[in-house]
Amino acid sequence: MVWDVSPELVHLFGGVSIRYYSLLFAAGLFLGYSWVKRQYLRESLSIEDIDRLAKYIFVGTFVGARLGHCLFYEPDYFLSRPLEIILPFRWGSGGFEFVGFAGLASHGGAIAVLIAIVLFSWKTKVKLLPILDKVAVAIPLTGAFIRMGNFMNSEILGRSTDSIFGVVFSRVDMVPRHPAQLYEAIAYLLLFVLLTQVYHRTRTTKGDGFVFGLFLTLLFLMRILIEFFKIDQVGFEANMIGNMGQWLSVPFVLVGIVLMFGSRARRLISSEGD
Repeated sequence: MVWDVSPELVHLFGGVSIRYYSLLFAAGLFLGYSWVKRQYLRESLSIEDIDRLAKYIFVGTFVGARLGHCLFYEPDYFLSRPLEIILPFRWGSGGFEFVGFAGLASHGGAIAVLIAIVLFSWKTKVKLLPILDKVAVAIPLTGAFIRMGNFMNSEILGRSTDSIFGVVFSRVDMVPRHPAQLYEAIAYLLLFVLLTQVYHRTRTTKGDGFVFGLFLTLLFLMRILIEFFKIDQVGFEANMIGNMGQWLSVPFVLVGIVLMFGSRARRLISSEGD
């Protein structure tokens, strides 16, 4: 398969354009928000809370993902040009060039979203773990759309392959590569389906935090495995055992395991108390 689709859906003026990536990113956030809102309605919870929570999560997603890319992958460049972290322009040979916010890291987004939810819980006095359980189900759905956006951008490329799954991203080179973006998108969609079933079937039988722990464990294990199909994103990863994405995933997996066992332990203690 030869992939030669322009990442720009509509070109406007002055170098500004509407990209498939932006639309897919927005669609993923909207669908994730819609799923969480539906659970709030089913469980007769405050709709005002979900709208306020959405604002925290949206801001956390963008700020965290941007800072994560700048600090994890290109710290030398962005620390010497801090304004380019927050402005959609980059200084080139011909002056300022509109590039959008090129560079978003999912691990940075994950950390910032967690911080945002903790702040929301603290300010509203709403229990933290039940919120995390709901949001955890929706995140893989959003992530799947973001990875489809990466495919449209011909970025986050896979390693070369002679298999029938090879895709030639002709805007980059003529090498058949694993469509790692689609592998990840499919994995996230399957995880969304699984977590939806687990949430509805175990919400009242497992302790709070179990679904969130399962989400962290499975999603970041998937991320570690899929990274083997990707090329390195930055040069310094060539000298690493594993890449940055894999090492950043390990703490999330460990936290997920602790949360799952902790939720079961709390449930057992609560049952014995009853």
